Amino acid sequence: MLDERAKTLLKTLVERYIADGQPVGSRTLSKASGLDLSPATIRNVMADLEELGLIASPHTSAGRIPTARGYRLFVDTMLTARPFGAADMAAAGGHLQPDQPQRVIATAAHMLSNLSNFVGVVTAPRKTSVFHHIEFLRLGERRVLLILVAPDGDVQNRVIFTARDYTQSELVEATNFLNAHYAGLTIDGVRERLKREIEALRGDIATLMQAAVQAGGEALEESEDQVVVSGERNLLAVQDFNDMGSLRKMFDLFEQKTQLMRLLDVSSRAEGVRIYIGGESRVVPFEELSVVSAPYEVDGQVVGTLGVIGPTRMAYDRMIQIVDITSRLVTNALSQPR
Repeated sequence: MLDERAKTLLKTLVERYIADGQPVGSRTLSKASGLDLSPATIRNVMADLEELGLIASPHTSAGRIPTARGYRLFVDTMLTARPFGAADMAAAGGHLQPDQPQRVIATAAHMLSNLSNFVGVVTAPRKTSVFHHIEFLRLGERRVLLILVAPDGDVQNRVIFTARDYTQSELVEATNFLNAHYAGLTIDGVRERLKREIEALRGDIATLMQAAVQAGGEALEESEDQVVVSGERNLLAVQDFNDMGSLRKMFDLFEQKTQLMRLLDVSSRAEGVRIYIGGESRVVPFEELSVVSAPYEVDGQVVGTLGVIGPTRMAYDRMIQIVDITSRLVTNALSQPR
């Protein structure tokens, strides 16, 4: 527990370091905090904060900088982010018009990057795993093209290799049967129903249906693993990142995207804005990075997550506002009837 004096000095130190990027000395703290304290008293309080692991002293300076733990205490107990009002929503809304979902997602990632001057990330909306229409086309001996059409019009194509050759008339018969009896079911629903009905179905129909379920599941899993990243190069201009080894690891993270997907998936299960400082998330294990994220919805259901990735020395109040407003705009854009 910190007393009010220590809280004021820590808050002042964090704010000055975020603004200037330079270690903060006791003389600067004395002027900026507004507290009538002697330099000796301020140095004693700084020593206590350092012992608690909230601030640290770089070797090359007499000043102090916040640690990840200090940033966390600042964000949790001292930060006041101004909520966006109707005017802010209207001003920003001009940049995110209702359109194709893919374009909304790409525009949102670009907006997050531009507003923050860091990296913007957005996961694509999770696709519904429902068959609206299925079609089989013969490509050649023992090769069949499976066409899956989702209710939103999204089309997935997969080539199926079959144990025997099918004529096009057989494939048309199977197409008509499957659309009449299985269209509108989820992939999991089809899979469960197949377990019960497999013996009653003709062998060729059952074989094609099993292949369709397998290929459909793979197609949807691949389509869900989509994350749009914008502004990676902004990190090159951040003075906090002067270690090329760390920068290379960060760019690998943005390139592979798997860890980002895991982090954003965790964020999607939380309400409102989430902040991960330094290595807190354990998914993006970089002490120099922080992530500010929030889920977005379509028609009241959470379907994805977006956020800003930047240095731990970021203006958290502003990042919270940027992420919050973008989440609301994406929700509004994707929820409007098209």
